[in-house]
Amino acid sequence: MAKKGLLERLAAGPVIGDGGFVFALEKRGYVKAGPWTPEAAVENPEAVRQLHREFLRAGSDVMQAFTFYASEDKLVNRGNKAGQKIGVEAINREAAKLAKEVANEGGALTLGGLSQCPSYLTGLGETKVKEEFRKQVKVFVDEDLDFLLCEYFEHVEEIEWAIQVCKETNKAVAANMCIGPDGDMHGVSAAECAIRMARAGADVVGINCHFDPFVCLEAMKKMKAGLDAAGLKPYLMVQPLAFHTPDAGRQGFIDLPEFPFALEGRICTRWDMHRFAREAWEIGVRYIGGCCGFEPYHIRAVAEELAEERGKKPEGSEKHDMWGAGLRMHTKPWVRARANRHYWEHLHPASGRPYCAGMSRPDNWGMTAGHKDLQQHSTETTAEEMKRVMDFKKA
Repeated sequence: MAKKGLLERLAAGPVIGDGGFVFALEKRGYVKAGPWTPEAAVENPEAVRQLHREFLRAGSDVMQAFTFYASEDKLVNRGNKAGQKIGVEAINREAAKLAKEVANEGGALTLGGLSQCPSYLTGLGETKVKEEFRKQVKVFVDEDLDFLLCEYFEHVEEIEWAIQVCKETNKAVAANMCIGPDGDMHGVSAAECAIRMARAGADVVGINCHFDPFVCLEAMKKMKAGLDAAGLKPYLMVQPLAFHTPDAGRQGFIDLPEFPFALEGRICTRWDMHRFAREAWEIGVRYIGGCCGFEPYHIRAVAEELAEERGKKPEGSEKHDMWGAGLRMHTKPWVRARANRHYWEHLHPASGRPYCAGMSRPDNWGMTAGHKDLQQHSTETTAEEMKRVMDFKKA
């Protein structure tokens, strides 16, 4: 029997995405923080394969090829050697093959993803930026991935270009911006961003990364209102962070002083993800997954919350009784007393850090495309450039 495609599945019910490969693999020692590029697909394929399998077992309906930041200009940016040593074609192709391999183990869909690229930040223009995207899309089409995703874009103009390149194929196209309720980095509102993504041809529109589940849902409500007012009806998609970010500004979590190495105190619980999944479903979001910080247990919580709508629980639920019911088997009676939904739904977890503030002050440097310190180049960051940013920080 032929596998149902993305749009057919969305018409029938929820589609559960996967989680955050970049952060998960950085913690496991396979991705370098800073460039955040996915050469692990070639260098350490078993690590990537295993994480795909864990998300599949947790309930993911889609295996997203590990192609985040895999444009050629990013692979050679600021001293990164991955583009020279391995190459854009090899990284994207091996990532696609790994996604297909694991997807075939559980009837999941596959996707190839594009992300914002240094050529846009440097102001090299539409033709150059689209050339970067086409290098990746060609591989995704050659490998016959099921659909394409434009994700992690801060500027609506750039994601429009990415969508237009993807629409040159016959694949379904989803599009996510890494924005919050305040809109993109050039001040375009969340509602207008959604309208422009839909009019560029995206079949699915939404938000990923930069903000926590509940901030993202506030932005999704604005997107939906704008789309409804414009008479546009794409499917809605959300893949947020698994970190609480109520104190983040327009730039999201990368402005927080804890980014990227001290975010653990902000991690969402599995119970937060139950709430997130239900609220997302109720406002009309049909593709629900996660981005940075999302581990398989977070995705399992999403899949369990929507088990009735999906008609099944994930395979990983074999080792996880809903709402802590497995704690009835614990040896300690006070832990057995926690084996109920009310306890976990109403718990306010302590951080264990008595001298830590509840909120941080974002850096809010206000830089975006066109600023001289966002000009990108293939050579390593110079001492002069580092002095300039350190002086700016002190000021």
